[in-house]
Amino acid sequence: MKTEGIDLYHYEEEFRDNIATVDEKGKRIWIYPKKPSGPLHRWRIVVSVVLLALLFGGPFLTIGGKPLLLLNFFERRFVIFGQPFWPQDFVLLAITLITFFVFIILFTVVFGRVWCGWLCPQTLFMEMVFRKIEYWIEGDAPAQRRLANGPWNLDKVLKKTAKHILFILISLLIAHTVMAYMLGVQQTYAIITHSPLENLTGFIALFVFTLIFYGVYAKFREQACIAVCPYGRLQGVLLVKDSIVVAYDWLRGEPRGHVKKVATAAAPKGDCIDCKLCVHVCPTGIDIRNGTQLECVNCTACIDACDDVMIKIGKPKGLIRYASYTSIKEGVQKLFTGRVIGYSLVLMALLGVLGFTLATRSDVKTTVLKVPGTLYQKTADGFITNLYNIEFVNKTFDDITLETRIESPATAVLEKADGKQIVVKAEGLVKNIVFIKIPEKDVISARTIIRLGIYQNGKRIETLKVKFIGPVTKSSDMNSRLKDDQNE
Repeated sequence: MKTEGIDLYHYEEEFRDNIATVDEKGKRIWIYPKKPSGPLHRWRIVVSVVLLALLFGGPFLTIGGKPLLLLNFFERRFVIFGQPFWPQDFVLLAITLITFFVFIILFTVVFGRVWCGWLCPQTLFMEMVFRKIEYWIEGDAPAQRRLANGPWNLDKVLKKTAKHILFILISLLIAHTVMAYMLGVQQTYAIITHSPLENLTGFIALFVFTLIFYGVYAKFREQACIAVCPYGRLQGVLLVKDSIVVAYDWLRGEPRGHVKKVATAAAPKGDCIDCKLCVHVCPTGIDIRNGTQLECVNCTACIDACDDVMIKIGKPKGLIRYASYTSIKEGVQKLFTGRVIGYSLVLMALLGVLGFTLATRSDVKTTVLKVPGTLYQKTADGFITNLYNIEFVNKTFDDITLETRIESPATAVLEKADGKQIVVKAEGLVKNIVFIKIPEKDVISARTIIRLGIYQNGKRIETLKVKFIGPVTKSSDMNSRLKDDQNE
């Protein structure tokens, strides 16, 4: 179908091969979305205020005097909901991440990209902070276009300067908040209240973070969601026909056409009047009437715009709404599909494993290893000795006193260089060297299994197995090896 020399079919299908923010020559198309308004947008503002308050207040929140969240990758110290975690808790971290990813998959299969439009920090800052400042200083979309295309006069210089100064200040605030989550409030305060020369690394990190955030929100903008974030690509494999997304009801809206003052028999019967307001308010520049697209972040701006038009022309709201392909086509919304049930069962199993692992997590992590490069030694009093490195990690916020005892064999003796009891400071680590010796007559295997008990206040909190190396004859070695394997 062609009209005035334009291939309309090609035009309407072009979105499948191109993104709205890049032209056919690969040049960036700057998006000037119309200022959104409406009930859903007001709800998004409320949600954004709550989430941003939690984000900026998070570093100051504590549980039992400990930070709510601390992710110190530099010192490998992590505190989550007031509980300390160490690199030794890698299994816990792995299970937590897998559980989180399965939850995201399940959530996306059911509700699409609700996360992107309502909860994602990128969208919150871009649409609810930086874009609001832009509307406040430069005006709505038409005024922004005129300002961008107009000459550099005093008005343009003042508005652009004011906008970018505010952008830099907010980026600086975000950078400080990120550093507070990574280093803690006190260390961050110490960095910003002293000369940059006293902590050059911290100053450079703040500068780099600020530059990155400013570049993302002032220049890169929606491209972070379209070209960088992998979540949009995951839609292609996660979304199904029963997923609830921001969708256009093509059965009700088509065929579309402009409202005419005088009704004729040829007038379109669809509710869509082709006003394109849903396109004008879209922060990624797409036409939602083309269906679900990877650029759509489910921000609901098009829903508010379309509902407002429907009210004005006397049509029911909901031409664009939260719906699934199946619910639009068949009129039935299916939530509990086979895929959803399968993901739910996997998620429940992972939550069970995670809960059990957290409940049985020890406050102390002990590692005992033979000193590399050492063999057994014979002493003058008839003992065989082995040398071991022993390491204690205190995962709590309190000092603890530990004692190591040999559980078996009964004739084994433990000797330490600094006494039997060891005090491990809060969130601290202690390394020690110990000797284990066994009478030579009792060493009948090249590998004797030693069982060590770690005690705190007289209570055994951990049991470890270590291998003790000793001399044996070849005839007895094979039998002892089999016996050791059975014991293990």
